[in-house]
Amino acid sequence: MKINFSKYQGAGNDFVIVNKGIIPNLDYSVIKNICNRHFGIGADGFIVLCENLTADFEMVYYNADGNIGSMCGNGARCAAVFAFDQKIVSSNIMNFKSFDGAHTAKIFPDGAVKVSMNDVKTWKNSDNDIIIETGSPHYIKRVSGLKDLDVLFEGRKIRYNEHFKELGININFFEIVSNEINMRTYERGVENETLACGTGTVAVAISTRFNNDTPIPGKFEVDIKALGGDLKVTGEFSEGVFKNLYLIGPAKKVFEGSIDFA
Repeated sequence: MKINFSKYQGAGNDFVIVNKGIIPNLDYSVIKNICNRHFGIGADGFIVLCENLTADFEMVYYNADGNIGSMCGNGARCAAVFAFDQKIVSSNIMNFKSFDGAHTAKIFPDGAVKVSMNDVKTWKNSDNDIIIETGSPHYIKRVSGLKDLDVLFEGRKIRYNEHFKELGININFFEIVSNEINMRTYERGVENETLACGTGTVAVAISTRFNNDTPIPGKFEVDIKALGGDLKVTGEFSEGVFKNLYLIGPAKKVFEGSIDFA
């Protein structure tokens, strides 16, 4: 059976996206093969857009290993553009459901996409690092010499240690040089470095909003450079909660085609 697919990327984070109405139920091994960069289409993740009774659509996200994933910020921005391109939605402002609940998205004329992220109420310090859940779990580590860091080696050491090896965790390394924040990410499910990570970008942005382990109150806007492009996070900290969080950045269609699932 051949079905149509589209491939999108957001800051270099790339995804194969399909409409649920035209595909059969897929085994995880099929999704894994599709995401394989040598024998399939190649992607960091696989997204299925489904109908939803209370939202414009539902985004179901699969990691590149074929297993169901959690919230994906860059994937959500790409899904919003896909929904608009496919006329699943008629407006550039939309609402959708994902693994972690309800979200909104807005597509701007310049191609930027703004996606709402859920409130962050809890976090955990780990030595000098911080663990934050932003729809997906993230371990945030500030480093020096980010450009030359062996992200695969250092990321695996944390992802597969005794605390995280069962459920996995995404590892985000960041460095601040001349007030510029740069980040690199090791993603679970991909089990490798990716060019960007949306929920990880939000987690890094939040991690910069602490002073001696105490959150800085008020509104903020944080620009972050990933390997695949520039992203922005806006939000505020008040009443003990990081709220009104948004991830903003580009999302573009790479190509479309058809694939045989037989």
